[in-house]
Amino acid sequence: MIPAYNEEKRLPPTLEAIRYYLDSAPFGDAEIVVVDDGSSDRTPELVEAAGREDTRFRLLRNPGNRGKGYSVRHGMLEARGEWILFTDADMSAPIGELTRLLEAARAQNATIALGSRGLDRSLIGVHQSAWREASGIFFNRVMRLVTGLPFADTQCGFKLYRRDAAQAIFPLQRLNGFGFDVEDLYIARVRGIPAIEVPVRWNNVEGTKVSLVHGLRSFSDLLLVRWNDVRGLYR
Repeated sequence: MIPAYNEEKRLPPTLEAIRYYLDSAPFGDAEIVVVDDGSSDRTPELVEAAGREDTRFRLLRNPGNRGKGYSVRHGMLEARGEWILFTDADMSAPIGELTRLLEAARAQNATIALGSRGLDRSLIGVHQSAWREASGIFFNRVMRLVTGLPFADTQCGFKLYRRDAAQAIFPLQRLNGFGFDVEDLYIARVRGIPAIEVPVRWNNVEGTKVSLVHGLRSFSDLLLVRWNDVRGLYR
């Protein structure tokens, strides 16, 4: 599942890479769901064209531009597979890393597997700018302090959920912005759903849509997660 907003340039090679991977991997009846977040470019048309050539492609449309968190929740709740991966349109983590996540989840009897840049930074081929990388590390430290979650990297856009876990978690998600990753993992802990963290290969791709305002809002989202828990919204 891919959340997409104005991704007409980066999406075609991503869809082709996923198609090739699924053709060579024993996943049976897989589907490729793209959630369009009110794009003003040709993103939805590209997905519809891909679907006419290959019925595994499926387009979902948000009611306007609602945010990445909304898009991921929409896609995860509509996906039909036993295991559901969500990945960013820029394919920073190569699609082949899905095999690593799936094998780790099955071996450790987990229903959520997080792709992580924080466990083994030697797997990062192309780094972000020093400022963005340092900001990410600082956010993770604050996140651990505020929420008590143990993960080294909650913000990597490459996560695998078993369908029953997704159906238990995503209806309770309240955040539509970039803090949704932490919220979903917090909900998993509240509900006793096991999650593991798995190091993955990762390469920074320029063109991020995470602005300074979005980054700062992610810090306030941590407090919202704790407040929502106090209000009993995750129980």
